[in-house]
Amino acid sequence: MKESWRWFGPNDPISLAEVRQTGATDIVTALHELPNGVLWERETIAARRDMIAKAGLTWSVVESIPVHEKIKTAEPGWEKLAETWGRSAQNLAREGVKTICYNFMPVLDWTRTDLTYPLEDGALALRFDYLLYVAFDVFILQRKGAEADYPADVVARAEARFKALSADAIAKLTGTVLAGLPGAEESYTLEDFRAQLARYDAIDAAALAEQLSRFLEIVVPMVEEAGAVMAIHPDDPPRPLFGLPRVVSTVEDMDRIAARVPSLANGFTFCTGSYGVRADNDLPAMLKKHGDRVHFLHLRATKREEDGLSFHEAPHLDGDVDMVAVVRAALEVEKARGVQIPFRPDHGHAILDDQSRKTNPGYPLIGRLRGLSEVRGIARALAAL
Repeated sequence: MKESWRWFGPNDPISLAEVRQTGATDIVTALHELPNGVLWERETIAARRDMIAKAGLTWSVVESIPVHEKIKTAEPGWEKLAETWGRSAQNLAREGVKTICYNFMPVLDWTRTDLTYPLEDGALALRFDYLLYVAFDVFILQRKGAEADYPADVVARAEARFKALSADAIAKLTGTVLAGLPGAEESYTLEDFRAQLARYDAIDAAALAEQLSRFLEIVVPMVEEAGAVMAIHPDDPPRPLFGLPRVVSTVEDMDRIAARVPSLANGFTFCTGSYGVRADNDLPAMLKKHGDRVHFLHLRATKREEDGLSFHEAPHLDGDVDMVAVVRAALEVEKARGVQIPFRPDHGHAILDDQSRKTNPGYPLIGRLRGLSEVRGIARALAAL
């Protein structure tokens, strides 16, 4: 497997020189400074590629070219935006960046309720507290019809949680959910967020899945013509949130996406942390089933909590994800295809000096280095068998 590292561009608190010392050879990044929907010009791409190359690294994966909300909601003009997306992907490929990671999650990319959840060993992790999420949805956001989406006993317990929150805690929770996490292209006020949700009032999972297919029918031929591949990231968490549909959460979703546009350029980012939140997802089996179109790997682990709906980021080797089985499956896929699949250690705990250094939530230096080293060790041990 090809060792890579997510880097958020020149403003990332972690420098390329530091990334080089982790042992990673490849960079996963994007032109985060550009607004959604604009064309990524070759000159701009080349400048960022050359900056990375000067540090002794290779920009091999883009994460992500954002998919404009108008594309997801099929608003007038969405086809032109899709064509612009495809042209950006082509320009990336022509400058040597040929793996295109993206997602089709409505409104929010990934959602957590706590970015500094303390673990027993003193590490700080990302967490999704289901009751706190319900408290936010029903009592802070006050989304229309939200209360009907949850069992009455859950709403009652969420109300008790809400009433126990201080004003500072409410502000912190609101910022965590809405302010935009690394990789997200938007941040919202409560009013803005309600307005964005309203755009999906008439869009259910079937309609969103159909629109994803229509988007793919436009852009996959463009990407394939340029010699690149697309890799859709799963929903995070892989279940409906805020009344929004989810369409990349299960193996059945993967089956549908692959069947609708059979080209192998229409592929997947296999994120073990996202898919692993669901106990009904068999990760090694899913990876092997669609191994011919898994073009990128996010390797991390989550730990499902007692209620089955809350979870937190776990150490890479100690969560619900059987990382050894996943890496074994990935190596089998690589051998069958004769390729190296880029992977990155996705998320990490803030440990040691990470806690005194400002970095993007979920993306500390030492915590991810630990994850990279652990996955590297698994891969080398299995390869030696």
